[in-house]
Amino acid sequence: MIEGVGSVAVLVSDARKSAAWYRDVLGFEVLSEEGHGVFVRAGGRGGVLIHLCARCEAWEGDGPGGRTGVWLRCGDVRMGRDAKTGALIPASDPERVERTYNELKARGVKFSEPLTTTSWGEFAMFEDPDGNEFEIS
Repeated sequence: MIEGVGSVAVLVSDARKSAAWYRDVLGFEVLSEEGHGVFVRAGGRGGVLIHLCARCEAWEGDGPGGRTGVWLRCGDVRMGRDAKTGALIPASDPERVERTYNELKARGVKFSEPLTTTSWGEFAMFEDPDGNEFEIS
């Protein structure tokens, strides 16, 4: 059976250039730079791998940019309850999310949605240089 997520692919225009941004701005570790793709990881050995995938045959009609659906946590996961729906939603400690938001803004990261406080915690959406959007919460 499935035991976890191996990696998440994010389409980029230049994998090596993107890897440098993920390393220098987000603090990710660059694990490999081979072929059309580069693997980076946040959070040390237990972090999910992100495959920065430059143009290749597998793209077909896809391209970089848009919402990835990737949530980047800013610490331990805690569950908060959405006041509107009653659903439990995973999030990081709001103080750590706010600190991360401010650090990334200071590094020039572009946010497509600013830091927003909700009933279950705080979140914001930022973009990488190719316009791929990620959530911090």
